[in-house]
Amino acid sequence: MGIFGRKTDTTDTAGTTLTTDAPAAVNPELAALSGDYTIDPSHTSIGFVARHAMVTNVKGKFLDFSGTLHLDGSDPSKSTASLDVTMDSIDTGSADRDGHLKSADFFKTDEFPTMTFRSTKAEALGGDDYRITGDLQILGVTRPLTIDLEFNGAAKDPFGNDRVGFEGKAEILRSEFGLSWNAALETGGVLISDKIKLNFDISAIKNV
Repeated sequence: MGIFGRKTDTTDTAGTTLTTDAPAAVNPELAALSGDYTIDPSHTSIGFVARHAMVTNVKGKFLDFSGTLHLDGSDPSKSTASLDVTMDSIDTGSADRDGHLKSADFFKTDEFPTMTFRSTKAEALGGDDYRITGDLQILGVTRPLTIDLEFNGAAKDPFGNDRVGFEGKAEILRSEFGLSWNAALETGGVLISDKIKLNFDISAIKNV
């Protein structure tokens, strides 16, 4: 369902139909979603993709995290998001690789146990598309992160919880956070890409 950025058709004196951006009307369905939400870890996925050996992708995810959303259906620019991720919960399907990622070569999880995101700006792009910008902190280093989001809808689950769902994607350069470990390949290139793709599939429950 398209929530914001409705288009209005008008006709000029020559009979030509023009499309203009009308002021965003408040959709009653969306206004009803306004409120504070808690991310449901059992129905949410926070994952990443890295290029490996220049030829394939390695996918991973984090199993332990918590987060909150504040949704403002009347003015989405007032919406906020917060996320805390336990770095020891990283899971790439390989115990050896996970151990290496937790080590001093990468995330130094003994010293930096948590990755955090705090939003600073939210935008409605039209239709079901939104963008949220904020501060991502890894290894004690904070850099801006922009996440493009698609609103998947809202529903009341069988247990009476009001839920909303979003899918999101973003990209970072890991070197900007001090994650610089790598190995050269004999054929040229490096073992692990600098660019990391982030994927979010979020289900959140409205606080009572």
